[in-house]
Amino acid sequence: MNALEKVRSIVTEIRAVDNPMKILEQWALAGRLLSRMPTDQKAVAEAVKNRDLDALNAIVSALENPTPKTEPQKSAPEVTQADMEAALKAFKKRLKLARLADESKLGGHYTTGGKQSQIDAIVAPTEFRPEVWKALEKAGRLRHTGQGFYALP
Repeated sequence: MNALEKVRSIVTEIRAVDNPMKILEQWALAGRLLSRMPTDQKAVAEAVKNRDLDALNAIVSALENPTPKTEPQKSAPEVTQADMEAALKAFKKRLKLARLADESKLGGHYTTGGKQSQIDAIVAPTEFRPEVWKALEKAGRLRHTGQGFYALP
């Protein structure tokens, strides 16, 4: 049972009980659980303070059925070929440096181990917009490996 399901069950318990003294703990628990959720905290505090079951039910319903926010489409600036080339050059340089740094680690001996680096993907340099990296991926020049990491194809 996740936290939202727990809050829904608390609302059902509160609705079922007639004696308000028996449900003080449920109101407090509902307030604590909702304080950790992405909702209007002032409305939660007000509903719990006033023991307003309808307001609490509305808050939980809004969490269960979120309405997607529609943002107007922004026209993304064009990614030029020069931007893509500069980004790819920076990416290759960073990848090379990451591999060299990995290979030059000192082990337990006096010299390096001579092992080849296993690094094949790095986080894209932040000097370039994310649109540039997506354009390079779309062009087949890079491969997205997940969580912001890119590799050469």
